[in-house]
Amino acid sequence: MNLRQWGRDLALGFRFAFAGGREGWVRAALTAVGVGLGVAVLLLTTAVPNALAVRHDREDARLDWPFGATQPARGDDTLLITNSDTTFRDKDIRGRMVEPEGAHAPLPPGVSRFPAKGDMVISPALRKLLASDGSALLRERLPYRVVGTIGEAGLVGSRELAYYTGASGLAPYLDGGGANRLKEFGNPEPTKEETDPVLVLLILVVIVVLLMPVAVFIAAAVRFGGERRDRRLAALRLIGSDGRMTRRIAAGEAMAGSLLGLALGTVFFLIGRQVAGSVEVMGISVWPSYLDPSPALAALILLAVPTAAVLVTLFALRGVVIEPLGVVRTSRPSRRRLWWRLLMPVAGLAMLYPMIGQGRENGDFNQYLVTGGVLLLLVGITALLPWLVEAVVARLGSGGVAWQLAVRRLQLSSGTAARMVNGIAVAVAGAIALQMLFAGVDGDYTEATGQDVTRAQMQVKVPDGAPMAETARKFTDTKGVRKVTALWEGYLGDSSWNGENGPNLSAALTVGDCPALRELAKLPSCKDGDIFVIDGAEHATEGPQLNKPGKKLYLEQSTPEGSRETVWTVPAGIATAQSLKGLTEWERGGFLLTPSALPQAAEKLVSGQLYLSFDESVPDAHDYARNTAFHVDPMARSMNWYSTKEDEKFTSIRTGLFVGSACVLLLIGASLLVSQLEQLRERRKLLSALVAFGTRRRTLTMSVLWQTAIPIGLGLLLASVVGITLGAVLLRMSDTPVGVDWPTVLAMAGAGAAVVLAVTLLSLPPLLRLMRPDGLRTE
Repeated sequence: MNLRQWGRDLALGFRFAFAGGREGWVRAALTAVGVGLGVAVLLLTTAVPNALAVRHDREDARLDWPFGATQPARGDDTLLITNSDTTFRDKDIRGRMVEPEGAHAPLPPGVSRFPAKGDMVISPALRKLLASDGSALLRERLPYRVVGTIGEAGLVGSRELAYYTGASGLAPYLDGGGANRLKEFGNPEPTKEETDPVLVLLILVVIVVLLMPVAVFIAAAVRFGGERRDRRLAALRLIGSDGRMTRRIAAGEAMAGSLLGLALGTVFFLIGRQVAGSVEVMGISVWPSYLDPSPALAALILLAVPTAAVLVTLFALRGVVIEPLGVVRTSRPSRRRLWWRLLMPVAGLAMLYPMIGQGRENGDFNQYLVTGGVLLLLVGITALLPWLVEAVVARLGSGGVAWQLAVRRLQLSSGTAARMVNGIAVAVAGAIALQMLFAGVDGDYTEATGQDVTRAQMQVKVPDGAPMAETARKFTDTKGVRKVTALWEGYLGDSSWNGENGPNLSAALTVGDCPALRELAKLPSCKDGDIFVIDGAEHATEGPQLNKPGKKLYLEQSTPEGSRETVWTVPAGIATAQSLKGLTEWERGGFLLTPSALPQAAEKLVSGQLYLSFDESVPDAHDYARNTAFHVDPMARSMNWYSTKEDEKFTSIRTGLFVGSACVLLLIGASLLVSQLEQLRERRKLLSALVAFGTRRRTLTMSVLWQTAIPIGLGLLLASVVGITLGAVLLRMSDTPVGVDWPTVLAMAGAGAAVVLAVTLLSLPPLLRLMRPDGLRTE
């Protein structure tokens, strides 16, 4: 057999797909839609690395802090900039205040001209948010006049909330006050960080787990309408075609559908690309221009999909005898053998076994072994599920009419039923394994912040010089604020800070009322005017050393023009207080002063840290506090408190998994619906005949539901077993104790079942239309 004969037979099949009347067109359209959905997801997946790279480059290009040891000197080409990020409800907003110091100051990426003081340029998404109902609190916090829009070059995503506002007088906030002086934006010397081997393992498994269901659905899509096609192919035997030629013609039909699917997939991808620019998933958004597939990977998809269509069709027809008088498929098939189906998962475990116990201490995991091992385990599901469905339905006993109809249908076509749920089973198994791995290593990438969220939920830093009593009162009077712990901080030295070497000893100075100071130390008694020195602080012992009556201590504040300082003389009779772990995990040392004990000249030299506790029953309580902070000083910084924080890379990978899982679930649902409709179409005459003989529609509907429920139940059971096994192996590879989070396992299985249930409900209206006696008409 030469290639020319292969080409002629494939071309003949290609013609049959489009010139075979309505039947051929319907089958080609169903195949094209199924393949197209899978191709669209594959193209989007190949575009993800480029999207992440562009986002990273955009973020690097707008970095706004100097990368030298010192701030550059003021010049015609310098810019003062400070962070003014904020949060509105659950949305983070990137903000910057800018003050050009000369005509050639560097412009931020995406900004065509500097906004004047009181003006701002904003992102399109922020413009939309400010104009929406319910954003009055945000408009109060950003009372600037909008004079322009930040271009795409200055934003990492289409839904990013960002603004630049003009400012003046930022120079005093240099050197620790939050402002920076720049000559250019970006990182001139980007460094490549070393990646944690366990994170690399997570990325590899996420990619395989997300792409495997797509491949399974594409393989299933090219077999849509297989039974009707085989009966049509029997006619070819009457005109002299042999069995091999007939199979090649069938492969040509499948290839035609897959090529049409490639075209549809490209259209779906272009539509999805545009839609992706207008949505945000878990705080992540992109511009459509980011989603450019890798040319090499796109070419691989272009070649792999038609090739897979041909191979899958030839493989599917290996057990079908197409004769001139019909197709021998309905006779009792030989029992499926189990032994060879176990080879794939066993081989997968064998590939992963050498990396057991490797962890992050023994270098990177072998990417080929990880990919191959996970792939074989998941592919093993598609091989085991047909055997499992056949073995179980063969033993199912008697029941109601609906049950018997469903069981008999499954006994005759268990392979078709298994194919419908293969994708769901693979997706659920992968999700269970990944959730086990994420849950197991979560503790390695989560650390305690030391912030006691039961005592405060927000910290507000106000700049030096803010009036103490008035500032605390403004927050106390803010709607939704239940308690304010106001502390004012500075440092005391035993000699002038302006000296050549500075002071030899220094100690912290903390000012607050008695309730606030009791959050930090155990006080013997307290009234306004009292002073305390802290004893017992783990890492701060200078306070007792400086506690010498009559000793002069220097309180300093640094400014660009130099440092200001005031002298405080240590009085006699200072009481001793025992240190406590205060609002944060660390223990304070030094001196504690009540407000009236602080010299008036020193009030402008201390910076305020206010810790707020909220009445969570008040809507937008946190935003009221942020607005108060803005009114106190636009440079005030508010920060939500959390008991723990996670590694950013770990969080990004998990977010990517959730986003990818959402896309795969949509694909699963759409493909299952197409597959279900194709199955119903093939059974139209059978359903019509049963209705004509008096079978109740309710009985037929229940039989269809049972035909879906039994395979999906078995598929989810197998998926749970394989998923838990794979998860346990991955945990042992990362040198993490094995644990099964059963609620998560049940949740993953429930999600898969919910998708199937939704698809089944959507297919009921077409089912009811098909159950009509006129469906027996034929030409």
